[in-house]
Amino acid sequence: MGALVNTLDELTMEGELVEFLPDGVVRCTACGHRCLIRPSRRGICQVRFNQEGKLRVPWGYVAALQSDPIEKKPFFHILPGANALTFGMLGCDFHCTYCQNWLTSQALRDPASEVSLNLVREITPEKVIDVARRTNSSIIASSYNEPLITSEWAAAIFKLAVPAGIKCVYISNGNATPEVLEYLQPYLTGYKIDLKSMQDKNYRKLGGVLKNTLDTIQRAHDLGLWVEVVTLVVPGFNESDEELWDTARFISGVSRDIPWHVTAFHKDYRMIEPGNTPVQTLLRAAEIGREAGLHYVYAGNIPGRVDEYEDTHCPNCSKTLIRRTGYIIHEYRITGQGTCPDCTVKIGGIWSEDPRLTRLHGVGMPVPVY
Repeated sequence: MGALVNTLDELTMEGELVEFLPDGVVRCTACGHRCLIRPSRRGICQVRFNQEGKLRVPWGYVAALQSDPIEKKPFFHILPGANALTFGMLGCDFHCTYCQNWLTSQALRDPASEVSLNLVREITPEKVIDVARRTNSSIIASSYNEPLITSEWAAAIFKLAVPAGIKCVYISNGNATPEVLEYLQPYLTGYKIDLKSMQDKNYRKLGGVLKNTLDTIQRAHDLGLWVEVVTLVVPGFNESDEELWDTARFISGVSRDIPWHVTAFHKDYRMIEPGNTPVQTLLRAAEIGREAGLHYVYAGNIPGRVDEYEDTHCPNCSKTLIRRTGYIIHEYRITGQGTCPDCTVKIGGIWSEDPRLTRLHGVGMPVPVY
């Protein structure tokens, strides 16, 4: 993978999420691995490395850039109907065998990802903001690879986005550190976190530690970020009633207002043994979430087949507030004050101050960027 390594190593700058130690050693604080990196060595993610006692980090390119409905992230409680310009780089600190974005996430790890070199496009933060304006994107999201390991680049974009009135969000595995959350907090509005399992042994298989993700959910919420949690329900991995109950109870213990998205697994990358997640499994998971006291539970990836679990309901009077199919908003009834129009209860989320501007009946598809 020489060509890919050389290109990515050139597209770097000196990192800010770092501790300097004796003998030219650095400790990276971008993710929960806290890699101790000696000179000429790389972190677990492979894209952050020590060059002569300095931490070099990804900079100045995207491997994916697309404007999508915000619902695709999925964020259901941040400006429904809005476009989110989503950018990604290469690399990840996990190695999930079912990753749907493995071509970008497993760069420099999986030899088959060498072709991701063809995705790399040099770009400036200013140009990203220009694209957001051109595609009428009121949100900029970092996704596709793991954004934590490219946080310096994200922050450079977000620093320009926030003064321009554009909200910024992360779509992440949640393997964060207190340092990176504090670094990003001035710019972030929302943080979508994958809670992949409530068993640490499962997290170890994916390259992570359960406690790190649980701590990130709590910390992000405490920092005032709008948090939404996604659990990909994988047959034979995390779909037992006991584990789903543990997941729902944990989220509810942080805040009953955190939306929980239970989504359907489909065979991908290296995990091709389990069957795809049945609709009934998703409905059972959603019902568990509701019984655990969560106010907002959604079932995803199977639009039109999960009954009321695509819609947002008032947790007080149960009236339908947002009606959806997939990524398309059909009806929007939340007031400009973020309340239910029927009982005036506050609805958790980031809502439009002028509901009339919410886009209804959109195409639910990406907006061309190039």
